[in-house]
Formats: sequence, C-alpha cells, structure tokens
Amino acid sequence: MEFSFKHQVWEKVLEDKYFAVDLSVALVHHPVLNKHGNTIASALTNLDLHDIARSCKTYGVSTYYVVTPLEDQQVLAQKIIDHWLDGFGGKYNPHRKEAVELIRVMGSLNTVVDDIRQRREKPPKMVGTSAKNVPGSIGYDKLKNLLFDGDPYLLLFGTAWGLSDELISQVDYFLGPISGMSGYNHLSVRSASAVILDRLLGRNN
Repeated sequence: MEFSFKHQVWEKVLEDKYFAVDLSVALVHHPVLNKHGNTIASALTNLDLHDIARSCKTYGVSTYYVVTPLEDQQVLAQKIIDHWLDGFGGKYNPHRKEAVELIRVMGSLNTVVDDIRQRREKPPKMVGTSAKNVPGSIGYDKLKNLLFDGDPYLLLFGTAWGLSDELISQVDYFLGPISGMSGYNHLSVRSASAVILDRLLGRNN
C-alpha cells in the first residue's frame, strides 16, 4: 500500500511538471534547402502530417504547425486534416482524429510566432534542429531543463535538406544532431521528431 501511494504521488508530480511545458512544433516547408543548398519551398506529405501529429499528441505538444506559403499545399493539407476531423477518417480512427486536431496550417513562420504571441502574450523561444552540426548547439538535457522555465517554446523541424541558413540565424537555440552508433544520420523528419520529442519529454528519460 505504501509503495502504491508513493507511486501515485510521483505520477502526480510528473503530470504537473509536464503540464507546465508549453512546447509547440513547426514542420517548416519554407525556407528550407534543396540538395544544392538553394532555398526552396518543399512539398508536404500525408505521412508527415498525421505521423508527427501522433508524436505531438503523445508527448503533450501544445500545437503542431505545418508551415508552407504555397496555396495549393495549404489546400491539400486542409483536405487531409478535414478527412480526419470531419470525414470518414475520424469515425474510422478516433485516436488519429485526436492527434490531427493539434495541426494548424500557416503560411509563414512569422504567422506562427504571432499566433503563439497572441495565445501566451509573449513570443516563443525558437529551437532549431538539423542533422548537421551547427556551431553553438546545445544538448538535449539543457533544453529539457529550459522547457520548464514557464516560457513558450517552438521546436522547428526542416523538410527537404533542412532549415535555411537565414532561418538558422534567427533561432534562440539549436539542438545538436541525433547520433547513433553507426555514423549514419539520415532519418526521416517523422522519425527524427519522434526521437527528439522522446528525449525532451519522455518520462523514462
């Protein structure tokens, strides 16, 4: 009985702690780089939308922003979202619907920042990610501690070949790349986002 009580108290501490985190995620389709290093607007994919939404829901992310300035891509994203919220998808898989409810489609990162500013009355601290080593990057433990300082945070994931240098220069913090045992470092953005969210907000870490 004593162990059970202590376990319940610890679970309550964890719930309160993670509830205090205000972390949003943005999947950036512009400005990102192509393999030649040119700034482009990349195409969105169906899997990126609902798979990353599921990770965001699992780890308590406030909002999942999909950022693209292309109107046809915005329309496509909204069709996918509507399928899961109002169409057959939501009836067939209500758990997926819960995750997709987190998605908001935005035309620019500035619009995302304004949206968070209106909600929290302060702009978010932006955190960039990359598969490359970026000078001045911070570790996951440091960012994990920063997330509990009461400020809103926005975690940026780049599509295509990653966030543009222009965007990287605007972030407040930059996370070091995910490193495995093999030296291979070419995860999909869906996989990378899941790993990073678990490192930052996973209860077993």
